[in-house]
Amino acid sequence: MKKLHIFIIKSYVSPLVMTFFIALFVLLMQFLWKYIDDIVGKGLEWYVILELLLYTSATLVPMALPLAILLSSIMTFGNLGENYELVALKSSGLSLTRIMMPLIILSVFISGIAFFFSNNIMPLANLKFNALLYDVRNQRPQLTIKEGIFNNDIEGYSIKVGKKDNNKNMLYDILIYDHKNSMGNKRVTVAKSGSMIMTNNKQYLILTLYDGVAYEEGNEREKKKYEKSLPHQREKFAEQTVMIELAGFRFSRTSENLFNNNYQMFSLRQLTIAIDSLYIGIDKSYSQLSQNLIRNTFFRKEFLQDADGIKAGMLGALNVSKKNIEDSLKIKKEKKEILQKIYFTGKINIDSIYSNMDTKRRSEILDYAANASRNTKTYLNSSAEEFKFRLKNIRRHEIEWHRKFTLSFACMVLFFIGAPLGAIIRKGGLGMPVVVSVFFFIVYYVISISGEKMVREEMLTTFQGMWLSSAVLLPLGIFLTYKAANESVMMNPENYLAGIKKFFRKNKKVSPDENSADNK
Repeated sequence: MKKLHIFIIKSYVSPLVMTFFIALFVLLMQFLWKYIDDIVGKGLEWYVILELLLYTSATLVPMALPLAILLSSIMTFGNLGENYELVALKSSGLSLTRIMMPLIILSVFISGIAFFFSNNIMPLANLKFNALLYDVRNQRPQLTIKEGIFNNDIEGYSIKVGKKDNNKNMLYDILIYDHKNSMGNKRVTVAKSGSMIMTNNKQYLILTLYDGVAYEEGNEREKKKYEKSLPHQREKFAEQTVMIELAGFRFSRTSENLFNNNYQMFSLRQLTIAIDSLYIGIDKSYSQLSQNLIRNTFFRKEFLQDADGIKAGMLGALNVSKKNIEDSLKIKKEKKEILQKIYFTGKINIDSIYSNMDTKRRSEILDYAANASRNTKTYLNSSAEEFKFRLKNIRRHEIEWHRKFTLSFACMVLFFIGAPLGAIIRKGGLGMPVVVSVFFFIVYYVISISGEKMVREEMLTTFQGMWLSSAVLLPLGIFLTYKAANESVMMNPENYLAGIKKFFRKNKKVSPDENSADNK
């Protein structure tokens, strides 16, 4: 039994390693195709490009590993079935689950490695990848001077070349404008020919000019009051060397601390802490919102002291005082009853107060209410946008939290789809297994992306969306394992072809000529 387990594991590991690197290579080519414009033509060193590809490969492992497990499991059991080795094992009394047991244990081990990779390696790889990609994108293109066109890539200079001889590394009809001091075209150099060499560290450009003239005008600030024109300097030279600093062409590395606050750079523990902090922050914001609405919108500050303050404010709106209430001779009986009810009972009848106001006061109150409503609406809209952004940020963190587990679980699910499929198909190699595995992987990937999108759009909870693909494919894996264990032939094309042939033979009609020939 031990030799059998070793044989099955060896049959599985080789296709697994091969398909993993093939899938990783294909995904890496997709990355290069996507970012080729950001990499090519910038004079990057080979080790910078290699480092970028290394970090990119690490970020692509979550897509390459499930595909490799699916394809290798189909190939392994397809080869066993095609060579009748699987039949021999079953005839000796071993069930399919017993044959799969060493690979199940190996898949559990691989799932554990996948979880460790997602939790520890992926955040670091994402951090270094995003920091390096940011530097590569901001790197200025490599200096290229074309004939007859001014080149402004070098900061402070405009260079024009009439003709280039790449074989001799010579330039002809050279015109250089020096703008380093931001004083306009004060210094101009014209040369009939010259050569251009860049230092090994790419920090300086050395121009050797031949048979030329350098023109330079004086500074306007240095002009004396009695001088009507600026001083002018003209210098002829047979050979002149100009060293230009290429500060903008150096490849500089940005500090990784600028990117380490992104949720993609967090481990499981950091994501848990971040999610708790975000929920605490949004709860405080909700509480602050309600307090602000009560304090600044629904009630005026002067009315919040106590009930007596509220009554006094209402009485102030009627331009009366406590003394007026007690003096029944100066106030009408109806008005007195209303005010006494407000002041002494503490009950406020807004309609009664409003009906006792004059027209001007009513207009002021209505204008104030309209302005207060508009301000409240604006405040609520801005607060709603803020809460929407915060909730979206929380969902992003929760998606990344669940992704740590879905990767490792997907390895198990796809193994239980691939292994029984290989036993049912009984085809090895890279033909049918590749077609079937790519189909199921596309289904898995589409469901995963759709579930994540529905989470972002608040159509599903984070748990439902991130585990949707596993919930759909796990029953399929159980069903296929059951069918393969019971010698199902549902995926055997020969059975379908035989059924089709039988159907046509059954419905085939004998022609009259054939009947007459049979009678003779």
